Order: sequence, then C-alpha cells, then structure tokens
Amino acid sequence: MTTGRVVSVITAAVALGGIVLQLVVSPGWNVFVFFTIQSNLLLGVTALLFNRSSTLFKVLRLNGVLCIAVTGIVYHAVLAGLDHLTGGAAVANFLLHTAAPILGVLGWVFFGPRGLTSVRIAAWSIVYPLLWLAFTLIRGAIDGFYPYPFVNVTDLGYGHVLLNCLLVAVLFLALAAGATALDRRLRKTVEG
Repeated sequence: MTTGRVVSVITAAVALGGIVLQLVVSPGWNVFVFFTIQSNLLLGVTALLFNRSSTLFKVLRLNGVLCIAVTGIVYHAVLAGLDHLTGGAAVANFLLHTAAPILGVLGWVFFGPRGLTSVRIAAWSIVYPLLWLAFTLIRGAIDGFYPYPFVNVTDLGYGHVLLNCLLVAVLFLALAAGATALDRRLRKTVEG
C-alpha cells in the first residue's frame, strides 16, 4: 500500500471514528445536521474511495477537502471558546475539528489524488454548502434549531446571519480557487 493510500485510510478512520464517538456521547439525529459532521463524512468516504474519475466523485472529493478546511478554520477562529468539553466529547471534538482537518488538507496537498480539480469542479463544489445553508435556515424557521450560533436567525436576525454566511462563502470560494490553482501546479510538478 502506498504512503498516500495509508494516509487516506488514517484520515478516513479519524473522520469516521470521530463521527461514531460523537454519536456515542451525543446521540440523536440532530448530530447529522452539523456541517462538522457532514464535512467529516464527506472527507472520510472520499478518502476511502481515494481516486475515481466521475464528475460526481471529483466534486465530492473537493467538497470533502474544502468543507473540512472550513470546519477547522471556523471552529478554531470562532467557536472553540464556546465549549468546555471533557472525556469522550473532548476526544470527538479534537478528532472532528482538529485532527481530521489537518489530515484531510495535508493528505490532499501531499498525496492527492491530482488532476481532479478544475474551475468547473470548483464551481460545482459550492452547491453543497449552499444546500446545507438553505436546509439549515428553513429547518430553523420551522423548529427553531440552529446548529451554530452564527446561523441562529432567532438571536441574530437574517441580516447578520447572511453576512456571517457571506464571510464563510468568501472563505470557501478562496479555498476552492486556491485548491484548483495548487492542484494544477502540483500536477505539473508530478508529471513534469
């Protein structure tokens, strides 16, 4: 097994193991509406599949890497000081918000797979976060549950929430553009 494949399996084990542990310490279906859980799931599954050629896989693989990067950045920049976890919850939190983002991004940078990203794939990758946001806002309007304080319309109002989401969207788009450019450059280095 190649080093890249080993790193992919470890990344998948960390991401998916973090989800399982989170379900143990905090059971219930609401766990699955958190962007953190969904990004770890995307990362874990696409890391196990490693390299497929379909457009859908390319979009999902890029989503896994971008979404996990956003998860790590937003958690550590905005949310980390809001919780004081211990035991299994602290371990799950570390796996989902720190270890998986580091492994996911560095594994992609150093081991690829290369050549799966393009402007078209990057453009399609924005669909998933937009669908998550639409679902979150619609569901929150129905039952009042918002998974993160920065999308809580009840507390902040739609204007503030949309501004918060715009900032995250800019981060996501910048990461997508950077990943596309970096993939192109790294692919030339490997081939060249």
